[in-house]
Amino acid sequence: MYNRKTERIQTMYYVPDGTRLCGFYECSECHSRFLSLMTAPSMICPACGRAVDYEIGPDEEMPELKEDAKLVKIIEGEEEVEKYDTLLSLAITGGDYEWI
Repeated sequence: MYNRKTERIQTMYYVPDGTRLCGFYECSECHSRFLSLMTAPSMICPACGRAVDYEIGPDEEMPELKEDAKLVKIIEGEEEVEKYDTLLSLAITGGDYEWI
């Protein structure tokens, strides 16, 4: 997603409509917050874990993907999931309700 100045801003991650159980995660490296259908205690952050460059030379080691995103809360109930999804969407879009 891009803002009006064409600078890259945080990518939006969402859960499908009708989701009744999801995990609310926060990454300790990039501090992004997102929802995931997974509810594991930790996972690879979709924002900074994706930035790993796997093109390595003969003298380089394969980079490790770290599970930096930690589960903050398990969200249960369709209304509660929808509320968190909307709040995160508004935070990312800067309050632009029409974008949602």
